[in-house]
Amino acid sequence: MITQRSSSERGYADHGWLKSFHSFSFAGYYDPAHMGFGNLRVINEDRIAAGRGFGTHGHRDMEIISYVLSGELAHKDSMGNVKGIPPGDVQRMSAGTGVQHSEFNHADGQTTHFLQIWIEPNVTGIPASYEQKTFSESDKRGKLRLVASGDGAQGSVTVHADARLYAGLFDGAEAADLALDANRKTYVHLVRGELQVNGELLRTGDAAKLEGEARLQLSGGKAAEVLVFDLAP
Repeated sequence: MITQRSSSERGYADHGWLKSFHSFSFAGYYDPAHMGFGNLRVINEDRIAAGRGFGTHGHRDMEIISYVLSGELAHKDSMGNVKGIPPGDVQRMSAGTGVQHSEFNHADGQTTHFLQIWIEPNVTGIPASYEQKTFSESDKRGKLRLVASGDGAQGSVTVHADARLYAGLFDGAEAADLALDANRKTYVHLVRGELQVNGELLRTGDAAKLEGEARLQLSGGKAAEVLVFDLAP
């Protein structure tokens, strides 16, 4: 079964300096039909204005992934990490027993556009930790590149969760085929462009939820960037 959700159905918040689309219930957006999918709890598509950002705040027992699309995200946390996250990098922060961090756009005249992703952990009460890796365009061109997994396979960042995250870039004749466990859940989020997902057309910001499916087939891309989540039932 494949269920589509269009970009326009997402929650939206405009705080002036921050414009955010919420795939699932978050902050002031509440929809009991969209509280998450499997152990995927949050996908926020955020645009942060120049010179603004999220001040220091805390998290616990959550796997948090930042995926930057344009601009750069400045990260600082209570573990001592002070990092810049450019497009192509995937940042993983395991909040564990607790972490404080801030995220800012220090660029002059440039918006930072990124996805903030939360996945529920399969173990709680662990020490907080941080990891960041670069995945080039060639790593993702015409294929699904594993960028996050529970075992750090293929050089992916390691999440303390029963989940795998793939990223891919598709245009023209480029296509990919991924075998799925029909007992698990698969969530496809189209970051930008157009893409056929098992024959169904998705456009920028659209998503597809797959349950009971044995294969994922991606084709017909038009400047498409996509994230695919393999999730616990």
